[in-house]
Amino acid sequence: MEHVEIARAETERGELVLSERRDDNAPASLELRANGVFVMDTVEVATERALATAALALVEEPRAVVVGGLGLGYTMHEVLADSRVERCAVVEIEEALVGWMRDGTIPHGPTLLADERVTVVQADIAVAMAEARPATYDLVLLDVDNGPGYLVHEGNAGLYEQAFLSTVEAVLRPGGALVVWSAAEAPDLETALRAVFAEVDVRRHDVRLQDRDEQYLLYVARPGPRD
Repeated sequence: MEHVEIARAETERGELVLSERRDDNAPASLELRANGVFVMDTVEVATERALATAALALVEEPRAVVVGGLGLGYTMHEVLADSRVERCAVVEIEEALVGWMRDGTIPHGPTLLADERVTVVQADIAVAMAEARPATYDLVLLDVDNGPGYLVHEGNAGLYEQAFLSTVEAVLRPGGALVVWSAAEAPDLETALRAVFAEVDVRRHDVRLQDRDEQYLLYVARPGPRD
């Protein structure tokens, strides 16, 4: 198997590299790494799609959705496949990654971003949520890591703590939900969610990854009635 670098960027958080994996026995695929750590690829996207599908099923009217983390666009793609979604804000901290999606370096990027329901916000998700108007969104999907135990950057740790979760709670409409996808149990996250939200549910979700069965967890949090 051959890895061919497609694009590279130096950011405040380190190095971001997009490469193409070439194998004589399989179609070429893209792989994204941050500081040498594998983030995601275009071969196995079951978890991104499962997160969106499961989260959308939890909200009766997910008209306005926030996806925290652009990645290679597969969570956003699944959100947009739901006809109930009228508006999808995708928040991504890495300017280079947004650029690669827009200019076709990531080939499927321009088509996804052409959907008129999409707004890409190049910002830290913590800042974007702090600047959002109260009761603006029906669903917030936190997809920047694989949960608090698998951080892409150490700076993301605060996204699983009470202060940020309180900010998210404020931007949700009645009947809305925050959904956090985690590859492992995260008791500290559950405790922080219960300190902020009126209702918290932890659901196990089976995913098939490269011919093996994995079990992820959905941390679902809902706000209480608004005054």
